[in-house]
Amino acid sequence: MRTTKRSPFASVGLHAGLLLGTACALFPPLWLLVTSFKPESESFTTALVKDFTFANYRHVIADTRFLTWFGNSLIVVVGTTVIGVLIAATTGYALSRFRFPGMRPLMWVLLITQMFPMAVLIVPLYNTMAKLGLLNQPLGLIITYLTIAVPFCAWMMKGFFDTIPVDIDESGRVDGLNPFGTFWRLILPLAKPGIAVTGFYTFVTAWAEVAYATAFMTGEENLTLAGGLQTFVNRYGSDWGSMTAAAVVIAVPAAVVFGFAQRHLVGGLTAGATKA
Repeated sequence: MRTTKRSPFASVGLHAGLLLGTACALFPPLWLLVTSFKPESESFTTALVKDFTFANYRHVIADTRFLTWFGNSLIVVVGTTVIGVLIAATTGYALSRFRFPGMRPLMWVLLITQMFPMAVLIVPLYNTMAKLGLLNQPLGLIITYLTIAVPFCAWMMKGFFDTIPVDIDESGRVDGLNPFGTFWRLILPLAKPGIAVTGFYTFVTAWAEVAYATAFMTGEENLTLAGGLQTFVNRYGSDWGSMTAAAVVIAVPAAVVFGFAQRHLVGGLTAGATKA
């Protein structure tokens, strides 16, 4: 086999491109962090922090409803993640292992739902939630986010379960397990990478989504973090220091979840893409 050696110019160009891409990715969050420690008078200056202050963080925590927003988001995120992972895993396993009437249409429905832009669905979903009395209710947002996360995650979990040998299921049936027992006791422990990816995707969907959160939740006591963040910068005024401080605090839980899930993310995404 012939091997080609990269020329020095190609190596320089490659590393320069990687450094440029890294700088473009890191600059926004780093500048957000820097701005959060600036006093309001220096928010738009290009200099680094001259008068280091925690005033923005104190204002966000003590003088706003940030903790209420955080609690609302926590309820929505936990509900969406737990229910979404359970539905996606069981649906993916059923599509991978069983053949039943309507299987193909169901797979097409899961795929087609991903083609609709979120902006198109806001009005019909809003009307539906209004008729069900779920506006300004965490359950309404949980159901809405499940319509986003479950179809994609179910397809991904199906691809992951396709990579697990069917012989394991057969051995479970020989030992007297029913289909759900086989899934719960034998298959699910082997699907940790796929579960990690599914959980992380549903978490991010519920934690960072803005459009549905601001449309379905009104009143400061009902807002989630995404909706509450918009109250700092609106048509009546702009408090960039508080907004950047709140954004930094909001990013911490996402970073923690990513830290726990990251070792499974690459394996889960790769396995789910092989036979999806």
